Amino acid sequence: MTSSSKPTRNAEALPYRPCVGEMVINAEGLVWIGRRADSPDDAEGRGSWWQMPQGGVDSGEEPAAAARRELFEETAIVSVDQIAELSRWVTYDLPTELIGVAWGGRYRGQRQKWFAYRFTGLDSEINITPPAGLEPEFVEWRWAPAGQLLDLIVPFKRDVYRHVLAEFALLARPIGG
Repeated sequence: MTSSSKPTRNAEALPYRPCVGEMVINAEGLVWIGRRADSPDDAEGRGSWWQMPQGGVDSGEEPAAAARRELFEETAIVSVDQIAELSRWVTYDLPTELIGVAWGGRYRGQRQKWFAYRFTGLDSEINITPPAGLEPEFVEWRWAPAGQLLDLIVPFKRDVYRHVLAEFALLARPIGG
């Protein structure tokens, strides 16, 4: 391994990983969340955290296309209508102990663009079991009130969730409500 390919703990020298997030809201106004698979080298670190789906943007990929791709890859959900897009990109930094560890040590955190979707399908559409050979992103899932999300997310992502909720929380209401 050359010195230029070694993980670094100097966060300022690292870029943010381009990422998208998806707030999926069902007809009852509840938000889809998944409990993360506990992996010690994951960006979330160890713990029993819940979060909305999110994932990286591939080179040359538009954020809206990445959001739908990531949503499908993590949940198998396709029955959604986009109802909002966060007005700006938001960032978070990894905790010091995860810099140089998460994502192969290449990033200091994530730069995220969030999308809100109305779920139009049936719960039976949702499948968090990955294809053979792939590690699961989530080990369980549920629908939750938007007001519970900040207490369930890993602490270093809470500011991002505050921004997302500030713009999208009014969308998390029952249809016709």
